[in-house]
Amino acid sequence: MDSSKKTVYQVLLVEDDPPIRTRLAVALASQGDCIVTTAGSLQQARSLLAQLQPDLIVSDLRLPDGLAVDLLAEARERHPRVEILVISVLGDETTILAAIAAGASGYLLKDALPEDIHATALEVLSGGSPISPSIARFIVRHMRSQAAGGETDPGAGSGTAAPAAHLTPRELDILWGIAKGLTYNEIAERLGLSRHTVPTHIKAIYRKLQVQTRGEAVYEAIQQGLIKL
Repeated sequence: MDSSKKTVYQVLLVEDDPPIRTRLAVALASQGDCIVTTAGSLQQARSLLAQLQPDLIVSDLRLPDGLAVDLLAEARERHPRVEILVISVLGDETTILAAIAAGASGYLLKDALPEDIHATALEVLSGGSPISPSIARFIVRHMRSQAAGGETDPGAGSGTAAPAAHLTPRELDILWGIAKGLTYNEIAERLGLSRHTVPTHIKAIYRKLQVQTRGEAVYEAIQQGLIKL
């Protein structure tokens, strides 16, 4: 028996956006150790779960026919040994905590590099709980707030919330692309822009929102009511 034979995992990928789904599937299958089956909706995912016994579910949270939180909980009940990796944008606190409570072992942002996606999947399969830094910081802030008996946001409920940043229509369009997990090239193609123009707009978005990463930009935009996911 060849002890060096590579373990091959069955992965169910749930993502509704076709280009993003293809990009994630390619990243997961890149090393030949993951067989990836894809679903574009909760209905498709539930149908596949009835047929498959996946080792890992990689799922977005917001799908055309609802939130995937219930699906993740159902998968945990049906397949207790399945691992779950959420790959999404930085959503609202309720969604993040609900996903973890439903059994997600890891939470990765969609702007992760392909090699990071594959490595994170293997880390989850090995019993790890990788979480993107922006998500980890959010959880730390939430736990500190709970321990202090206060609000999740320092200014919440005080009537002194800072005014929302003013983003141009073009910047909001680009922010939507970020929220969907699109690459700079994909955003440029969808909006008919030069690929060199998008980073300039994103720098302006970061400056106005006072953030440094894509995930933080989406989180701040949600908190300020600029976009809803």
